[in-house]
Amino acid sequence: MLDFYAELEKFPSITTRKWGTTDSGEPLLIVFYNYNPKKTFSEDRGLVLINNGIHPGEPDGIDASMRLLRDLASGKIPHLKNTSVAVVASYNVGGMLNRNAFTRVNQNGPESYGFRGNARNFDLNRDFIKTDSRNAVSFQELVHELKPEFFIDNHVSNGADYQHTLTYIATNKERLGKTLGEFYHRTMNPEVLKDLKAKGIEAIPYVNVWGTTPDKGYDQFMDSPRYATGYTSLFDIPGTVVETHMLKPYAEREEATYQNMLSHLRYLEKNWQKLHKARKENRREYTAGKNYPLQWKVDRSVSDSLLFSGYKGLEVPSGVTGLTRLKYDRNAPYTKHIPFYTNYTPTLAVKVPRFYVVPKSQWPIIAHLKRNRIQTTVITQDTLVTAEVYRIKDFNTVAAPYEGHYLHSNVQVDTTMESVRLQLGDLLVPTAQPGIKYLLETLEPQGVDSFFAWNYFDSILGQKEHYSDYVFEDTALELLSKNPDLRERFKKMLKENPGAQKSSRQQLDWIYHASPHYESSHRKYPIYRIH
Repeated sequence: MLDFYAELEKFPSITTRKWGTTDSGEPLLIVFYNYNPKKTFSEDRGLVLINNGIHPGEPDGIDASMRLLRDLASGKIPHLKNTSVAVVASYNVGGMLNRNAFTRVNQNGPESYGFRGNARNFDLNRDFIKTDSRNAVSFQELVHELKPEFFIDNHVSNGADYQHTLTYIATNKERLGKTLGEFYHRTMNPEVLKDLKAKGIEAIPYVNVWGTTPDKGYDQFMDSPRYATGYTSLFDIPGTVVETHMLKPYAEREEATYQNMLSHLRYLEKNWQKLHKARKENRREYTAGKNYPLQWKVDRSVSDSLLFSGYKGLEVPSGVTGLTRLKYDRNAPYTKHIPFYTNYTPTLAVKVPRFYVVPKSQWPIIAHLKRNRIQTTVITQDTLVTAEVYRIKDFNTVAAPYEGHYLHSNVQVDTTMESVRLQLGDLLVPTAQPGIKYLLETLEPQGVDSFFAWNYFDSILGQKEHYSDYVFEDTALELLSKNPDLRERFKKMLKENPGAQKSSRQQLDWIYHASPHYESSHRKYPIYRIH
């Protein structure tokens, strides 16, 4: 791959750049196509960013991009005068070097390929917010350096069997925002699909079905911010995840990937300014005082009608287990309309504050904000402000590690308005900036991919000071005798909680938590909101 691009750079429209580093110790190779190299990428043109090899066992995009850039540079494809292209040749360098012929057991070729995990065994397509890998750090820096209008991420699917070669995940329209979501889903994407159809490629939305068959319908995939397109959507960059079908011959998959990229480039060559305008207008929808949805569910009361070409699914005896198994009958193809559930409704929203306050002690968070070009103001003197404060009331945690973390979900918070002392050097972060969605998704603890969900604040979940029963017994008695209100609340708790009546530890815990001795920092979320 590296040798190929070194040769291709002999064309004046092709330049390469080593960018950042990865967990393998090797840099990313970024290949640029620019018909007029004398112009910068921001002058009178749109830029499309193409990513390959997040999962190097899915190499269709790596090969297709090599061919696409060669054909653009040589003039086999008419030159793009209004659109520039930047290609991440292979994002997961470590996984690409870890070659084998067996780990993609469900896939039809090629003969050898890379491995899904990167050099530290991370699935990089879950790392775009938590940023455990150097790959993700380099990708974030690249996105903010290039500022693309559109993003393409090339993959190969796992899942059901069907006739289509090309499926795709169009960035969730609700997460994009009304203006941009409507433009992309109602204007741009239909035109791209029309162009693909004219070339004989019937592309359909990603078949997000596991353990069953798709003939009864399926849901639009929700690409939350942990995923590549979920991350780029936070900066109003729509994108598509290409998912060629794993069981199709490799040459067919590579060709479909090639044609998909070409169809997007042809559309943007004529219409990139319309997309740019929609992106700019979309940012006006997110302002302080409005509600911002953090959690979603699919709306099954309405559906689109999707023309789907599949194979009949059968339940047949297994020759391995003797039980029943799913088998697709390729001698029984069908084409019919099925429901496709593409609408999502919010299940939890927060009011957008004017500012967040990030204490200087939260240096890992500050590093993420800086890398993502978030504008901040340093507080120049100790100050008292009235701020909204969260306390973590409850949450669920996965039983086993997920991508190196014990991911939290279903987070519940208590909210109070308090006088908060800000120190010299703390950061005041305005939400009135292009990165507003990034701020909301990462700093709001109830976001599905928030920094809290990914364990950045787990230190607040454990008490640092405790009591010894034999000492605190006397203190508790004194507290109850001197505080009638506390005494009455204690009696009420005992009446409502029969279990506590038989547990001295529960009773002492209750009194301790209600007393001044209990540390105020326990479960107190250290990021504050100012309205």
